[in-house]
Amino acid sequence: MALYTALPLLALMSSLLAAVVIFLLPEAARRWRTLVNVAAAVVKLILVAVMLAGVMQGHEFGFAMMLAPGLELRLQADALSLLFITLSAVLWLFTTVYAIGYLENSPNRGRFFGYFSLCVAATMGVATAGNLFTFFIFYELLTLATYPLVTHRGTPEAMRGGRIYLAYTLAGGAALLAGIILLENAGGSLAFIAGGSVEQLAVDDPALFSIIFWLLIGGIGVKAALVPLHGWLPVAMVAPAPVSALLHAVAVVKAGAFGITRIVFDVFGVQTTDALGLGPVLAALAAVTILYGSVRALAQTDIKRRLAFSTVSQVSYITLGIALAGPVVAVGGLVHLVHQGLMKITLFFCAGNWAETLGIHRIDQLDGVGQRMPWTSAAFTLGALGMIGVPPTAGFISKWYLGTGALQVGHGWVIAVLVASTVLNAAYFLPVLRRLWFAPPSRDWEERLPGTRAETTLALLIPTVIVALLALGAGVLAGLSLSPLGWAELIVLREYAR
Repeated sequence: MALYTALPLLALMSSLLAAVVIFLLPEAARRWRTLVNVAAAVVKLILVAVMLAGVMQGHEFGFAMMLAPGLELRLQADALSLLFITLSAVLWLFTTVYAIGYLENSPNRGRFFGYFSLCVAATMGVATAGNLFTFFIFYELLTLATYPLVTHRGTPEAMRGGRIYLAYTLAGGAALLAGIILLENAGGSLAFIAGGSVEQLAVDDPALFSIIFWLLIGGIGVKAALVPLHGWLPVAMVAPAPVSALLHAVAVVKAGAFGITRIVFDVFGVQTTDALGLGPVLAALAAVTILYGSVRALAQTDIKRRLAFSTVSQVSYITLGIALAGPVVAVGGLVHLVHQGLMKITLFFCAGNWAETLGIHRIDQLDGVGQRMPWTSAAFTLGALGMIGVPPTAGFISKWYLGTGALQVGHGWVIAVLVASTVLNAAYFLPVLRRLWFAPPSRDWEERLPGTRAETTLALLIPTVIVALLALGAGVLAGLSLSPLGWAELIVLREYAR
């Protein structure tokens, strides 16, 4: 029974042990490294599936260890953490397969996959953290684990991107730590408790707790890419495509969005956040980020930079839904944590396929590529239509719940934000789709690859197609109880029942 309840620790260790083994393997041990990577990802999926079934039946999972008086390392798996854990575990498997194919002939593969597994271990720690202290430990480990991935290529551009990434994220970590210390000194609990734990304290001293709130949100908002804390994200796109997918869909920005959710739901509580007037301000900041990211995406000619600014915009849908005190709008924000991850990883996989197969990095090089790489281009099309919010894609489900939920709690202005954002999404994705399917083939890549169709390798193509179908299925099958939407509704039901 003790082993069963400690499943969060075992899930974390599956990635951590994989990292240790990979670091110890010689660079030439390619097959063993592949076996360790895939086996660890499969084991994690099995453990997560067991926890999902257990949480549905009301079981509790947790592990605690006292590091020092008042400093407890606590891991737990509740409905909210499992939303993030499941996304991370599923996408880690596909990103691993994709990265194996993408880095086939690259140097320093062992180093890459070692830090790759460490990054996933840190993400699992963030997701299963049972208190702010544990969250902070793994939040900072995530920064340190992802830095070598951002700088993997070792070029001047990569090193510059890594320095900027560290500057932003370490500064955010300092703000987060300051907020935790102030909260502890003010007598607040560091534990994550459904409904929040600081209600009476915040009422007695609203100014102090407003400062604490913004320190916590500011520190976490760096990874969530809230304006003006987003500057590291486009610069970090110098990293290889699997790293970009990891940053945007699996780990870093998701850790930020998930952390904001924990602060609002389980530290301050939805009602206290709203009573202090903090929720509407956070929602306004999210709205500005949504529109700013979309406008900046319009001006980008590099494919990955356009996708990066799209992430700045799309991740803030999560914050927007969480910040407004209403159950339906909260469902829209929570489910978008999964939906955005599935759609964005699809888009980055496609960008990597074009770069590796045809040497394409800019949007103006995509003319006619749909004729040469139809499966990759079809996957990108599904992801892009989802980001725009075309029914019945996952993106439509997210926007529908955000819009209808916002109206229910009297925030009609959100509709204008969603409409403007959707128009901007269409403005920066539809021209890409027109180039792919309707423009005559580019002479550039046509001369280098004349003749027959040149789809990418199976190691790159299969993960891309599968995640595209998952993104579509999340929308088409949203009515199922075990869909991301059904699970988000379960989380909100438990949150608002308290």
